[in-house]
Parts: sequence; structure tokens; C-alpha cells
Amino acid sequence: MTKGQEVDARRAGTLPVEFQRELREAKRILEHHGIADRLTELLGAPITASLNMLPDVAESALHGAIDKSLKVALDVALRTLGDDSFKTGKPRLLTHKLLAGLSGAAGGAFGGATIAAELPVSTVLILRSVADIARSEGEDLSTVEARLACLQVFALDPGRDDQVEDDTEIGYFAVRAAMAKQIRDASQYVLKNGLSDAAAPPLVKLVAQISKRFGVVASEKIAAQAIPIIGAVGGALINSYFIDHYQDLARAHFTIRRLERTFGKSMVREAYGSIS
Repeated sequence: MTKGQEVDARRAGTLPVEFQRELREAKRILEHHGIADRLTELLGAPITASLNMLPDVAESALHGAIDKSLKVALDVALRTLGDDSFKTGKPRLLTHKLLAGLSGAAGGAFGGATIAAELPVSTVLILRSVADIARSEGEDLSTVEARLACLQVFALDPGRDDQVEDDTEIGYFAVRAAMAKQIRDASQYVLKNGLSDAAAPPLVKLVAQISKRFGVVASEKIAAQAIPIIGAVGGALINSYFIDHYQDLARAHFTIRRLERTFGKSMVREAYGSIS
């Protein structure tokens, strides 16, 4: 699309048809069933019961693993996502999916504490894949804001509570709005102070905000892997579903951000809300 066509579209206040199709697909992904429903389809039964049956010690380990996973992911996002490995080529989706499957196989085979220990590994693999997708959609990963936008994907799972009747207030844009201040504050802190203090309040607040949503998803994943009969093959399959889910969310998220850079946030938001 030429600059002149972009200007004409802005003046008309309407996205060109080809970009409307992209936005419609992004919205379908972002409003589709969350990972809990996908895991229920895979296992043939709800996993809520499995989660409720976890003993207190397992639940404590689970929350510790979630917290550690996001802290590690934040460190990886800020320190390595701008390196040369993200500058060329198509996203290596299958490579990351295979690695996540191997990680999940280990957790499924040994269960218990191994599953909790495996979560930071699979979380970082997902983050690397998300960054690959972001780069392919034109994000400049040398900027702190773009790297934190990769981390933000962990908060985008469309849970059941996100479905409301008013299309202008659906979960995706609500989550972005709720996190805007934390991402801005964290970006400004890192630009000013560097990465010497991972416990700085702006970074802690950002991780806590993401954890509210990612924690639910990760708990469901771990509960599914903890089912005694799941085994290594089941663990690998669950992790493949897990990373595939976030790859889809990343593709939708960074498609919308690309359209916003081209046509402006207000036009894209309005077009998104008009899609039925």
C-alpha cells in the first residue's frame, strides 16, 4: 500500500477492504475461546476439577512457578529480545512449538514439581516465539516498549469473563487500556535506570498486572499436565496447544498494532468495534 493510499484511507475514515479482513481475523482470535476451553476440547473433560484437587503444597508451588516464570520472561524480554536473531526471516513457529512440546513431555512424564519447574522454560519459549511474530509484523524490538508489548501477550487470553455485550468494551482493548500505564512507567524506568533493579516498583507492578491473567491460564495448563494418566505424550501435546494459543494471540495483537501504526489507533478501534 502506497503512502498516498494510506492518506486517502485516513481521510475517508475507513480501512481498505484487505485490512478489514486482517482485522476481522484478529478479532476472531482475540474473542475466541480461551485456553481452558481448548484444553477441555483436548482432554474431553473440564480441568477445573483437577485444579481444585491440587493439594495446598502443590498450589503454593504452582503460584511460585507462575511468579518466577513472568520474572524470567521480563528479564529475557528486556535483555535479549533486541538481539540479531530477530532481524530477518519468517517467524520460526514450528521450531518453537517443537521445543515447547519437548519441554511439556518432560513435565508430563515426571509430574509434580517437574511440571512447576518446566513452566518458566515453556514461558520463555513462548516469549521468544511471540517476539519473532512481533518482528515479522514490523515491530522494532530495539525499543523497550515493543519488547514489553511482547510480554503483554501473556495477559491477552480471552477468558470467559471478557465476553460482554458491548463490542466497544471487549476484553482485548480493555486489557491494553488497563496495562497502558504500567507499560509506560516500566518503559520510562528502564530507559532512565537500566536493568540493574528487577525489583523496582514499576517492573513489579507490570509483572503483577500480567500475572492476574496469565496465572489463571498457567494454573489450568499445570492442572491438565498433573492428571496422572496424561504422561509424556499428553504433556507434549498440552504444551503444543499452549504455545499455539499464544502464537495466535501474538499474531492478532501485532496485526492490530501494525494497523494502528498505519491508520491510527482511533480508526482501527472504531473498525474493530464495528465488526460483528
